[in-house]
Parts: sequence; C-alpha cells; structure tokens
Amino acid sequence: MDKNPKENKSGIQVIDRMVVLLDVMAGYDAPVSLKVLAVESELHSSTAFRILQSMLAHGLVSRDGNGHYSLGYKLLHLGGRIRAGIDLQREAIPIMEQLRDTIGESVHLTVREGFEIIYIERVASFKTIRAEQIIGSRAPLHVTAVGKMILGDRGREFCHRYAAQTGLPGYTKHSIVDSWQLIKAVEIDLKLGYAYDNEEAELGVGCIGCLVRDTTGVAIAGLSVSAPIERRSDSWIVHIRKAAELLSGRLGYDGLP
Repeated sequence: MDKNPKENKSGIQVIDRMVVLLDVMAGYDAPVSLKVLAVESELHSSTAFRILQSMLAHGLVSRDGNGHYSLGYKLLHLGGRIRAGIDLQREAIPIMEQLRDTIGESVHLTVREGFEIIYIERVASFKTIRAEQIIGSRAPLHVTAVGKMILGDRGREFCHRYAAQTGLPGYTKHSIVDSWQLIKAVEIDLKLGYAYDNEEAELGVGCIGCLVRDTTGVAIAGLSVSAPIERRSDSWIVHIRKAAELLSGRLGYDGLP
C-alpha cells in the first residue's frame, strides 16, 4: 500500500495525492523525474504515473522530452484568474465612483456564475429616486445589459444551450424570449461594445453595460449603469466604455485580441 507523507485532508485519496505531487514539483526550479516524485510523495511509481497522466491531460502538469514533470500552464492561467478576482473589486471601486460622479446614476459591478450574473459591488447614485441592485442578488443573463454582452462573447453554441436550459423566461413584456432574436441582438451588442437592458428585467428600469476583461482577454465581469428608464441617456455610453476599458487595463488587459 502506498504511504502518504501527510494524512488525507479532503477524504478523497486521489485528490490528496495529486496535491502532494504538485507540492513536490513546486519545490523544484527544474522539471522533476517520476522517480523523484514517487520517492518524495511516498507513492508507488505506478500510482504516481497514473495521477500525473491525468494531470497532464488537464494541463495541470507538463512533461519535457526527458519525461520529467513540472507545473503546467493551466495552473498559471488559474492563478491569474484568482489574482484578477482579488484585484477586481479593489480596482473597480474608484473607477465606479468616478463613473457615478460623471453620470450621476448608480453603477454596478457584476460577474457571471453559470447562467446568471451576480451583483458583487455597487456605487449608489445620490439622487432620491434611483435604480440599484442589492449586492449578492442575481439575474438571468438574457434580461440584463452585461448578461447580454456575456452571451454575445460566449458565442452561438453557448446561447443555444442557455436558451434550451433556461427556456428564456420573460420577466417583463420587453424581455427577449426567442432564441434567434436573442442571438441576433447579442451579436450586435458585442460588435457595438455595449448593451442595453430596455426594461427587460424590471419595468421602469433601464441599464447600459460593458464587459471587463482580465490579462488573458477573458470577460470576467461587467460594469453597468442603472436608472429610471426616462433618465437613461446614450451620452453615458462613452463614459461606461471608458470605465470598463480602464478597469480591464488595471487587470492587465492590453486590448489586443
């Protein structure tokens, strides 16, 4: 039976062994042989090899021409995403405050989780009558400005899957409930670089939203301005786009495809 230098922490043996192997590799500046990995992880060579093969298939490790292993590109990508998540709200708040002060309306920061967006930060308007969302609240992608930008960015296959699994429920008489109409709309939105919520989630409330990208170019969030529909103005677009571009730049995005 394989020994393990540490007691199982997760209760799932293969995951604990995988973590031990990653820890061993992280301790070396150069690729490590299977023999060394097996010895230092206290795993049988065949067990270590099977786990490494699975990790290799998922990009968690890489293997050079000598058959030696090192940490993989996927970990670098995931690490970048974690850093972006940590930095996101810290970098966003002053930009959101400036946008609120320029436009005079409430600004929201959202991220996608599955088929919904989650409101993770808000800078409220100083006006007595305003439109704002509770931090932590959720909304379907197809009835929000940022959500429609996300759908456009993810492409037609994702849109079809989204429509099939959600059924595109209507929240108001303005909600888009036809899949092809939705696809056409979000593709136009993506080309424009911004999208509207035309009272699609809530009657009387209109929004304009743009995507925020991280250093890898992935759309990780969105900025939107919400207001009573009669106050919404196309003059906001240039300011929202500028704010989203500024935040993306702070997260390392250089604007290149």
